[in-house]
Amino acid sequence: MLMPPTLPSFDSGCAPLAKADPVLGRIIKRVGSCPIKPRPRTSPYESLVKAVTYQQLNGKAAATIFNRFKSLFPGQRFPEPEKVLITPDDKLRSAGLSRNKLAAIKDIAARTLDGTVPSNRAIKSISDQDLVDRLTTIRGVGPWTVEMLLIFTLGRPDVLPATDYGVRQGFARVYGRKDHLPKPQEILAHGERWRPWRSVAAWYLWRVLEIRE
Repeated sequence: MLMPPTLPSFDSGCAPLAKADPVLGRIIKRVGSCPIKPRPRTSPYESLVKAVTYQQLNGKAAATIFNRFKSLFPGQRFPEPEKVLITPDDKLRSAGLSRNKLAAIKDIAARTLDGTVPSNRAIKSISDQDLVDRLTTIRGVGPWTVEMLLIFTLGRPDVLPATDYGVRQGFARVYGRKDHLPKPQEILAHGERWRPWRSVAAWYLWRVLEIRE
């Protein structure tokens, strides 16, 4: 098995991935280094609220709504869950949040207070799968949302979001699946050779979509 360092740098996975999968290796060489920089100081609570806000929106629109949401709580870098829970729905909706997203954000806040959403310190000792199982009990939080938290906030190196549409498109392009969009099971099976650097492989599958054929 390919073994990552104790504190993994995503760039450290490029060479072992290229060796384990020469086809992906050609993409790695063409794209260049993997610049993902985890944000371990960002709380899981904040990361989940942001992820829910961004669901099914383009980046610019989502960023506008997210910034409006934060501006409803002046003097705070990010609103505390207690403050979110006592804020009237109409006020929160004024930021542009849908009713479903508002309900999800309030549930994230409540589940932060009851300990379901772990603190920065506690989350370090929880495995990837245990986090998926635990956090997907929260309204509006699915496996994809937790996978984004694992990769981009916590810097976990071995996460493969096989249901992600961009990952599926990238896989189809890299491996010549022009006649069909691969199913998640196909990606997971192929991805066994990428362990324990599947997060890095996923990043290159996203990036390959930006390359002109």
